[in-house]
Amino acid sequence: MIDGNIRTNSENEFAETAEGFDNNTALKAKLYLCATPIGNMGDITKRVESTLANCDAIFCEDTRNTRSLLEKLGIKGKRLYAAHTHNEQAAAEKIAELVREGSAVAYVSDAGMPGISDPGERIVRHFIEQGLEFEVLPGASASLTAAILSGLPTRRVYFVGFLPRENKERAEFIAELKRVSATIVIYESPYRVADTLEELKRLLGDRQAAVSREITKHFEQTVRGSLSELAERFAKEPPKGECVITTAGKTEDDEAQTESLDDMLLRLLEGGMSAKDAAKQAALMLDMPKSEAYERATELKNSK
Repeated sequence: MIDGNIRTNSENEFAETAEGFDNNTALKAKLYLCATPIGNMGDITKRVESTLANCDAIFCEDTRNTRSLLEKLGIKGKRLYAAHTHNEQAAAEKIAELVREGSAVAYVSDAGMPGISDPGERIVRHFIEQGLEFEVLPGASASLTAAILSGLPTRRVYFVGFLPRENKERAEFIAELKRVSATIVIYESPYRVADTLEELKRLLGDRQAAVSREITKHFEQTVRGSLSELAERFAKEPPKGECVITTAGKTEDDEAQTESLDDMLLRLLEGGMSAKDAAKQAALMLDMPKSEAYERATELKNSK
């Protein structure tokens, strides 16, 4: 059952059933996950445009953004239903109900590919669990576009999305990235780009990197350089618009320049970490047993 508190906007609930839709279309009854432009409207695909025009219902991350998209495409008369992070499971159940009753349902996130750092993952999982049919209509991708714009190797790309916000979890997550040899792609707010670049340099080493912003838009820009150079630049001149940070993966040179256990533990302890947390992070970054790192961290802390 759908939670009666879930709303598509400030006034409407998921009250309409499949009988309320016009099913006289050429689309098969299933879920269509539609990629939308990340900036440039010219990047909408013909398949997505046709699907949005002919589907029976559209579920979306934000009804206001999707309504604007439909207006630009000249598509009218569509009822929009919100399916965002806070109601995604209930929305998945509602979409499944509509598909079972014969409706073709489209889902779009605000920009780019549903399920990639956007809602959609739980909807897909629910459809798989229920044995229901769905189709993915590909399109624009900020992560892949930024990887190519960076000029870094693209044979192997490691997509991170947004880093954790909590300091402890964030530091541990970045420490794990130290062992990744693929080019790393990270989404970041323009307000935190400089700090994140500095943090990446401190934890990963001063690798080559790039910052791409406003991808596919009029003021698109990619700045390339070392993490330290980019951190200094964007600390002085904060970027505007949505940003993607791309950084090189681990190399043999990184292995040779790895900090000693003592140096790393001292740096982390002086930064205010407990012996336990410092040992955990050092063990991740140096690929060594946590017990060994903790024993040494305790010795260093007690010697102060």
